Amino acid sequence: MAKPYILLVDDEIRLVEVLSVALQAHGFEAVVAGSVDEGLKLLDSEPINLVITDLKMPGKDGRHLLHSLRRDRPQLPVIVMTAYASVRDAVDLVKEGAFDYVAKPFEVEDVVATIERALKLTKVETENRRLREEMADRYSFDNLIGSSASFQSVLRQIGEVCATRTTVLLQGESGTGKELVARAIHFNSDRASGPFIAVNCAAIPEGLLESELFGHVKGAFTGAVSGRDGRFRAADGGTIFLDEIGDMPVTTQVKVLRVLQEQSFEPVGSSKTMRVDVRVVAATHKNLQEMIAAGQFREDLFYRLNVYPIHLPPLRERGDDIPILASHFLKLYNDRMGKKIVGLTPAAEKALRTYAWPGNIRELQNCIERAILVCQETSIDLPDLPKYVFEGGNREVFSRLPQDLDAELERLERSFILNALRETQGVQVKAAALLGIAERSLWHRIKKLGIKIERSING
Repeated sequence: MAKPYILLVDDEIRLVEVLSVALQAHGFEAVVAGSVDEGLKLLDSEPINLVITDLKMPGKDGRHLLHSLRRDRPQLPVIVMTAYASVRDAVDLVKEGAFDYVAKPFEVEDVVATIERALKLTKVETENRRLREEMADRYSFDNLIGSSASFQSVLRQIGEVCATRTTVLLQGESGTGKELVARAIHFNSDRASGPFIAVNCAAIPEGLLESELFGHVKGAFTGAVSGRDGRFRAADGGTIFLDEIGDMPVTTQVKVLRVLQEQSFEPVGSSKTMRVDVRVVAATHKNLQEMIAAGQFREDLFYRLNVYPIHLPPLRERGDDIPILASHFLKLYNDRMGKKIVGLTPAAEKALRTYAWPGNIRELQNCIERAILVCQETSIDLPDLPKYVFEGGNREVFSRLPQDLDAELERLERSFILNALRETQGVQVKAAALLGIAERSLWHRIKKLGIKIERSING
């Protein structure tokens, strides 16, 4: 591992040469400059990781060097050396961007400790910056894939709302990419440098959701052996994504409404008000207006969330996008698995186009991943796809009207669940992922339909 390079700038050459030797004994490489101009030249020729500069020097001084580095190399940490009489000036330089200062005369151990703190912080900041750039790239508009008119309309809406701080409600079936859109909104907004916190309201037990969102104080309830911050506090300065908000208990909806109205809340068991600056993006696959009529969702919360609604169309309504998405996933899993599959046969592409995709994009992604795993040729063919994709019978509901809609929907639901369970050998976690629903939701559906899960899946 390369040693950190330290640049020492001081007109007292004897002092910095002694410091240079001491730093080298502590595992650093050090180069010495007797003036600011000489130091700037070394910065152009050496891989400098940190600068230590004296404050008072003839001509250009430490302040000049700091301002020059803040302008041209803002990520480079600077430590200022100063005599006791000039400590106040050094403190001002810290406010102007220096990492810290050391007062002369100093102990080498103190300088080393300050250098190590600065390098550690710089490493963390660099990693955070890299991750933010990676996330911004991953959730850029380029990764929202589709050329169909319905999806292009979605992209236009996302572009309109990114530059605002408006609350957004994403509506669409499970697996249509609501979280991907939520992340794209965040990472293309002025909050991109802040946190993005995702909460699946359906995946957290009802009794714990309020504490999960708003935090709690020690002793607030049985098992609360210590206090903790909630997700809203963690999202301060950024965006919170409330997925499946239709599954949120009415009692918790009241507190979410208050956050939207006042940007404040009290943790569970506390009377202390917390203030946050959080943008809310919510999502659901349910019809919230029907839930309002049934008394299951607050009307006032709906109108607060529905400031800017975006409907994500199901994949069956985006036929032209299916080959494009399939090619995207093909490249993704080719790279991950080290395979060189070039595409889909015409028969396989036709099967993908005509299948109903009840699990939407998530199901298509899983389908392509599986096909790449089993494919032994250069192109994915029908035998590489799950049988239910090309066996037919799944799109007939869209070409005729049923005599009994409830019975027909139950039949389809049973068929999709049984197919998913067969595909995953009865493993409910995997079957739920394939269907694009929560495991708890799948369990309730299995119970409702009376499906028995044994070694062989029965109806």
